[in-house]
Amino acid sequence: MSEQDLSEARERAHAAGIYPAPLNAGRSRNMRANRRADTKPEVRLRKALHKLGYRYRKDLLLRLDDGVRVKPDIVFTARKVAVFVDGCFWHVCPEHGRQPTTNEWYWAPKLRRNMDRDRIVGEALRSEGWRVIRVWEHELLDDAVARVEATLQ
Repeated sequence: MSEQDLSEARERAHAAGIYPAPLNAGRSRNMRANRRADTKPEVRLRKALHKLGYRYRKDLLLRLDDGVRVKPDIVFTARKVAVFVDGCFWHVCPEHGRQPTTNEWYWAPKLRRNMDRDRIVGEALRSEGWRVIRVWEHELLDDAVARVEATLQ
């Protein structure tokens, strides 16, 4: 899809009220630059684990029996350990998460859906014998590595 097609699709969605129009071009650029995968905290954790000799899969699609599909950030398939590195805003960190003040009609339900999806995915993985680790982006790297190592032992 070309950039012009994407721009037109965004305009139609804004006009239909599906999601809010950006406040300005800078904010729009910022939001488009957010990554789903390979975030800085995730890459740092992967590098630290790899340096310690751990081998894993990244963004591996897991199709669970109850129809749930999930792509954990780091997957240790043989040990059935799934690691998610969650952003404080996107997953509503109890320590740093905050309620949006602009376009709350859009963001509050979206963040709630993220939290619900995290819960459902965690339960589905656990029901199939997986161990689930959720690392917040603000966690110290050494602490995150220690939690993953403890789970792998």
